[in-house]
Amino acid sequence: MFGRQEPILRHTISVLVNNEAGVLARVIGLFSGRGYNIESLTVAEVDPTAHTSRITIATSGTAHVIEQIKAQLGRLVPVLKVRDLTIDGPAVERELALVKVQGDGEKRVEALRLSEAFRARVIDTTHQSFVFELTGSPQKLDAFVDLMRGLGLVEVARTGIAAITRGPDGL
Repeated sequence: MFGRQEPILRHTISVLVNNEAGVLARVIGLFSGRGYNIESLTVAEVDPTAHTSRITIATSGTAHVIEQIKAQLGRLVPVLKVRDLTIDGPAVERELALVKVQGDGEKRVEALRLSEAFRARVIDTTHQSFVFELTGSPQKLDAFVDLMRGLGLVEVARTGIAAITRGPDGL
């Protein structure tokens, strides 16, 4: 008899690293070398004085796979700290999207109405199209994009997830 399969869950992992050449390639190489998928990846320097950057990775896997990912990330030389924001307590996740929608008449009016409901800002407009700027949780952005598909969605550009824990403790 076969055992019950572990559920595959999405996790957001934050990694503090030394800001030096090749660090991102090493982190990505760890994922690709073991067949792990990266759903979202953002990187930025967070402390110029200390020369550190923060890499935020959204990935999916069983609890065992996520533990392997965290352990292997922690063993990389330029990695200073690894935190699973999904497990380590409440966290805030946000993402930015630019969404281009083309259309006229009722579809144009409906796209504008929905953009107000989602608090999206019109940042560019022509007689044939709009570009909306939208920030929020990845699920909110997914919902907006899905609604725009039927109204003339042309293109989507997303930044990837930026996440931080709530409360006084830092990475």
